[in-house]
Amino acid sequence: MVPNGELLILIVAVFVFIILSKAIQIVNEYERVVIFRLGRLSGVKGPGLFFIIPIVDTVVKVGLRVVTIDVPKQVVITKDNVTVAVDAVIYYKVIDPSRAVNEVENYRYATSSLSQTTLRDVIGQIELDDVLSKREEINLQIQELLDTYTDPWGIKVTNVTMRDVNIDETMLRAIAKQAEAEREKRARIILAEGEFNAAEKMKDAAKLYEQVPVTIKLRELQTLAEISREGNMIVVSGSTNMGDIAAMSKAFSKQS
Repeated sequence: MVPNGELLILIVAVFVFIILSKAIQIVNEYERVVIFRLGRLSGVKGPGLFFIIPIVDTVVKVGLRVVTIDVPKQVVITKDNVTVAVDAVIYYKVIDPSRAVNEVENYRYATSSLSQTTLRDVIGQIELDDVLSKREEINLQIQELLDTYTDPWGIKVTNVTMRDVNIDETMLRAIAKQAEAEREKRARIILAEGEFNAAEKMKDAAKLYEQVPVTIKLRELQTLAEISREGNMIVVSGSTNMGDIAAMSKAFSKQS
Protein backbone atom coordinates (compact mmCIF):
# COMPACT_ATOMS: atom_id res chain seq x y z
CA MET A 1 0.00 0.00 0.00
CA VAL A 2 1.29 3.47 -0.98
CA PRO A 3 1.91 5.77 2.00
CA ASN A 4 -0.22 8.88 2.17
CA GLY A 5 2.80 11.13 1.76
CA GLU A 6 3.95 9.45 -1.43
CA LEU A 7 0.40 9.44 -2.81
CA LEU A 8 0.15 13.16 -2.21
CA ILE A 9 3.47 13.74 -3.95
CA LEU A 10 2.30 11.63 -6.89
CA ILE A 11 -0.93 13.61 -7.17
CA VAL A 12 0.96 16.91 -7.03
CA ALA A 13 3.42 15.67 -9.65
CA VAL A 14 0.61 14.67 -12.01
CA PHE A 15 -1.11 18.02 -11.45
CA VAL A 16 2.12 19.90 -12.15
CA PHE A 17 2.69 17.84 -15.29
CA ILE A 18 -0.80 18.63 -16.56
CA ILE A 19 -0.33 22.33 -15.80
CA LEU A 20 3.02 22.41 -17.59
CA SER A 21 1.64 20.54 -20.60
CA LYS A 22 -1.12 23.14 -20.85
CA ALA A 23 1.30 26.00 -20.35
CA ILE A 24 3.62 25.01 -23.17
CA GLN A 25 2.27 25.96 -26.59
CA ILE A 26 3.79 25.31 -30.02
CA VAL A 27 2.45 27.10 -33.08
CA ASN A 28 3.33 26.37 -36.72
CA GLU A 29 4.73 28.97 -39.10
CA TYR A 30 1.37 29.31 -40.87
CA GLU A 31 -0.60 29.79 -37.63
CA ARG A 32 -1.05 32.39 -34.91
CA VAL A 33 -2.68 32.16 -31.47
CA VAL A 34 -4.89 34.91 -30.05
CA ILE A 35 -4.62 34.91 -26.23
CA PHE A 36 -7.35 36.07 -23.85
CA ARG A 37 -6.41 36.52 -20.18
CA LEU A 38 -9.40 36.47 -17.87
CA GLY A 39 -11.58 37.34 -20.87
CA ARG A 40 -9.51 40.29 -22.05
CA LEU A 41 -7.40 40.32 -25.20
CA SER A 42 -3.80 39.76 -24.15
CA GLY A 43 -2.06 39.54 -27.50
CA VAL A 44 -1.13 37.35 -30.46
CA LYS A 45 1.62 34.74 -30.25
CA GLY A 46 3.47 32.58 -32.75
CA PRO A 47 5.08 30.99 -34.54
CA GLY A 48 7.24 28.75 -32.36
CA LEU A 49 7.27 27.93 -28.63
CA PHE A 50 5.67 30.11 -25.95
CA PHE A 51 4.01 29.77 -22.55
CA ILE A 52 0.58 30.64 -21.23
CA ILE A 53 -0.99 30.56 -17.79
CA PRO A 54 -3.39 27.60 -17.67
CA ILE A 55 -6.93 28.28 -16.51
CA VAL A 56 -6.24 32.03 -16.61
CA ASP A 57 -5.42 32.19 -20.34
CA THR A 58 -7.64 31.08 -23.22
CA VAL A 59 -6.20 30.61 -26.70
CA VAL A 60 -7.81 30.71 -30.17
CA LYS A 61 -5.74 29.34 -33.05
CA VAL A 62 -6.04 31.08 -36.44
CA GLY A 63 -4.58 29.89 -39.77
CA LEU A 64 -2.81 32.34 -42.07
CA ARG A 65 -2.80 30.28 -45.25
CA VAL A 66 -4.98 31.10 -48.26
CA VAL A 67 -8.45 29.57 -47.92
CA THR A 68 -10.71 28.62 -50.84
CA ILE A 69 -14.45 29.25 -50.79
CA ASP A 70 -16.49 27.37 -53.37
CA VAL A 71 -19.47 29.66 -53.93
CA PRO A 72 -22.48 27.53 -54.99
CA LYS A 73 -24.53 28.46 -58.04
CA GLN A 74 -26.45 31.69 -57.54
CA VAL A 75 -29.57 32.30 -59.63
CA VAL A 76 -29.47 35.95 -60.66
CA ILE A 77 -31.53 38.21 -62.94
CA THR A 78 -29.22 40.41 -64.99
CA LYS A 79 -29.80 44.08 -65.75
CA ASP A 80 -31.53 43.17 -69.03
CA ASN A 81 -33.87 40.70 -67.25
CA VAL A 82 -32.13 37.45 -68.21
CA THR A 83 -32.02 34.68 -65.60
CA VAL A 84 -28.57 33.09 -65.22
CA ALA A 85 -26.94 30.69 -62.76
CA VAL A 86 -23.42 31.72 -61.76
CA ASP A 87 -20.88 30.08 -59.47
CA ALA A 88 -17.42 31.24 -58.42
CA VAL A 89 -14.33 30.52 -56.34
CA ILE A 90 -13.10 33.01 -53.74
CA TYR A 91 -9.57 33.01 -52.29
CA TYR A 92 -8.85 34.81 -49.02
CA LYS A 93 -6.48 34.79 -46.05
CA VAL A 94 -6.33 36.21 -42.54
CA ILE A 95 -3.91 39.11 -42.20
CA ASP A 96 -4.93 40.24 -38.69
CA PRO A 97 -5.75 37.30 -36.37
CA SER A 98 -6.86 39.59 -33.54
CA ARG A 99 -9.55 41.30 -35.62
CA ALA A 100 -10.60 38.03 -37.26
CA VAL A 101 -11.44 36.66 -33.79
CA ASN A 102 -12.80 39.82 -32.14
CA GLU A 103 -14.64 41.67 -34.91
CA VAL A 104 -16.77 38.82 -36.28
CA GLU A 105 -18.17 35.70 -34.66
CA ASN A 106 -17.20 33.27 -37.41
CA TYR A 107 -15.06 34.88 -40.10
CA ARG A 108 -15.16 31.79 -42.33
CA TYR A 109 -18.96 31.64 -42.47
CA ALA A 110 -19.24 35.44 -42.71
CA THR A 111 -16.83 35.62 -45.65
CA SER A 112 -18.61 32.78 -47.45
CA SER A 113 -22.06 34.37 -47.01
CA LEU A 114 -20.77 37.78 -48.06
CA SER A 115 -19.24 36.25 -51.20
CA GLN A 116 -22.62 34.88 -52.27
CA THR A 117 -24.51 38.14 -51.76
CA THR A 118 -21.79 40.22 -53.45
CA LEU A 119 -21.76 37.91 -56.47
CA ARG A 120 -25.52 38.27 -56.85
CA ASP A 121 -25.43 42.04 -56.41
CA VAL A 122 -22.70 42.59 -59.00
CA ILE A 123 -24.18 40.28 -61.65
CA GLY A 124 -27.62 41.84 -61.13
CA GLN A 125 -26.26 45.24 -62.20
CA ILE A 126 -24.70 44.00 -65.45
CA GLU A 127 -26.22 43.05 -68.80
CA LEU A 128 -25.85 39.50 -70.08
CA ASP A 129 -23.45 40.40 -72.90
CA ASP A 130 -21.05 41.95 -70.40
CA VAL A 131 -21.38 38.97 -68.03
CA LEU A 132 -20.25 36.70 -70.86
CA SER A 133 -17.54 38.91 -72.34
CA LYS A 134 -16.09 40.86 -69.40
CA ARG A 135 -15.38 38.18 -66.81
CA GLU A 136 -11.99 39.55 -65.80
CA GLU A 137 -13.47 42.98 -65.06
CA ILE A 138 -16.33 41.41 -63.08
CA ASN A 139 -13.90 39.24 -61.10
CA LEU A 140 -11.86 42.30 -60.20
CA GLN A 141 -14.97 44.27 -59.21
CA ILE A 142 -16.18 41.48 -56.89
CA GLN A 143 -12.71 41.12 -55.38
CA GLU A 144 -12.44 44.84 -54.63
CA LEU A 145 -15.89 44.92 -53.01
CA LEU A 146 -15.23 41.84 -50.87
CA ASP A 147 -11.83 43.18 -49.86
CA THR A 148 -13.45 46.42 -48.71
CA TYR A 149 -16.19 44.62 -46.77
CA THR A 150 -13.85 42.14 -45.04
CA ASP A 151 -11.03 44.55 -44.22
CA PRO A 152 -12.49 45.40 -40.76
CA TRP A 153 -12.39 41.66 -39.99
CA GLY A 154 -8.68 41.38 -40.78
CA ILE A 155 -9.43 39.41 -43.96
CA LYS A 156 -7.72 39.92 -47.34
CA VAL A 157 -9.52 38.64 -50.46
CA THR A 158 -6.72 37.73 -52.88
CA ASN A 159 -8.63 36.49 -55.92
CA VAL A 160 -12.10 35.87 -57.35
CA THR A 161 -12.84 33.61 -60.32
CA MET A 162 -16.24 33.13 -61.93
CA ARG A 163 -16.45 29.59 -63.25
CA ASP A 164 -19.71 28.84 -65.06
CA VAL A 165 -22.49 31.04 -66.38
CA ASN A 166 -25.49 28.87 -67.23
CA ILE A 167 -28.32 30.21 -69.37
CA ASP A 168 -31.72 28.70 -70.16
CA GLU A 169 -31.95 26.81 -73.48
CA THR A 170 -34.67 29.13 -74.78
CA MET A 171 -32.49 32.14 -74.10
CA LEU A 172 -29.52 30.45 -75.78
CA ARG A 173 -31.55 29.99 -78.97
CA ALA A 174 -32.64 33.62 -78.82
CA ILE A 175 -29.02 34.72 -78.42
CA ALA A 176 -27.98 32.58 -81.41
CA LYS A 177 -30.70 34.16 -83.56
CA GLN A 178 -29.65 37.62 -82.45
CA ALA A 179 -26.02 36.88 -83.31
CA GLU A 180 -27.04 35.62 -86.76
CA ALA A 181 -29.11 38.75 -87.34
CA GLU A 182 -26.16 40.92 -86.32
CA ARG A 183 -23.86 39.10 -88.75
CA GLU A 184 -26.37 39.53 -91.58
CA LYS A 185 -26.74 43.20 -90.69
CA ARG A 186 -22.97 43.74 -90.82
CA ALA A 187 -22.75 41.91 -94.17
CA ARG A 188 -25.44 44.14 -95.65
CA ILE A 189 -23.73 47.25 -94.36
CA ILE A 190 -20.41 46.16 -95.88
CA LEU A 191 -22.11 45.39 -99.23
CA ALA A 192 -23.90 48.74 -99.23
CA GLU A 193 -20.67 50.57 -98.43
CA GLY A 194 -18.95 48.76 -101.29
CA GLU A 195 -21.70 49.68 -103.76
CA PHE A 196 -21.63 53.28 -102.55
CA ASN A 197 -17.86 53.50 -103.01
CA ALA A 198 -18.13 51.96 -106.49
CA ALA A 199 -20.83 54.47 -107.45
CA GLU A 200 -18.65 57.31 -106.20
CA LYS A 201 -15.73 56.05 -108.30
CA MET A 202 -17.95 55.79 -111.39
CA LYS A 203 -19.22 59.29 -110.75
CA ASP A 204 -15.66 60.61 -110.56
CA ALA A 205 -14.73 58.73 -113.75
CA ALA A 206 -17.73 60.20 -115.59
CA LYS A 207 -16.67 63.70 -114.59
CA LEU A 208 -13.14 63.00 -115.82
CA TYR A 209 -14.38 61.69 -119.21
CA GLU A 210 -16.57 64.76 -119.56
CA GLN A 211 -13.72 67.14 -118.82
CA VAL A 212 -11.11 65.30 -120.94
CA PRO A 213 -12.83 63.58 -123.92
CA VAL A 214 -9.59 61.96 -125.10
CA THR A 215 -9.66 59.72 -122.05
CA ILE A 216 -12.76 58.02 -123.46
CA LYS A 217 -10.80 57.07 -126.60
CA LEU A 218 -7.88 55.82 -124.53
CA ARG A 219 -10.21 53.69 -122.44
CA GLU A 220 -11.81 52.32 -125.61
CA LEU A 221 -8.43 51.34 -127.04
CA GLN A 222 -7.46 49.67 -123.79
CA THR A 223 -10.70 47.67 -123.79
CA LEU A 224 -10.15 46.60 -127.42
CA ALA A 225 -6.63 45.47 -126.61
CA GLU A 226 -7.89 43.36 -123.73
CA ILE A 227 -10.63 41.76 -125.86
CA SER A 228 -8.23 41.01 -128.73
CA ARG A 229 -6.15 38.80 -126.43
CA GLU A 230 -9.04 36.33 -126.26
CA GLY A 231 -8.25 34.91 -129.79
CA ASN A 232 -9.21 35.48 -133.43
CA MET A 233 -11.80 38.09 -132.83
CA ILE A 234 -12.85 41.00 -135.00
CA VAL A 235 -13.59 44.04 -132.88
CA VAL A 236 -15.56 46.89 -134.38
CA SER A 237 -15.44 50.13 -132.44
CA GLY A 238 -18.02 52.80 -132.55
CA SER A 239 -15.75 55.03 -134.66
CA THR A 240 -15.35 52.46 -137.51
CA ASN A 241 -17.28 53.45 -140.68
CA MET A 242 -19.41 51.12 -142.73
CA GLY A 243 -16.84 50.86 -145.60
CA ASP A 244 -14.22 49.58 -143.26
CA ILE A 245 -16.70 47.07 -141.85
CA ALA A 246 -17.48 45.74 -145.35
CA ALA A 247 -13.78 45.44 -146.22
CA MET A 248 -13.06 43.53 -143.05
CA SER A 249 -16.02 41.23 -143.70
CA LYS A 250 -14.78 40.50 -147.25
CA ALA A 251 -11.26 39.78 -146.04
CA PHE A 252 -12.59 37.47 -143.40
CA SER A 253 -14.66 35.57 -146.00
CA LYS A 254 -11.59 35.01 -148.19
CA GLN A 255 -9.66 33.63 -145.22
CA SER A 256 -12.47 31.20 -144.55
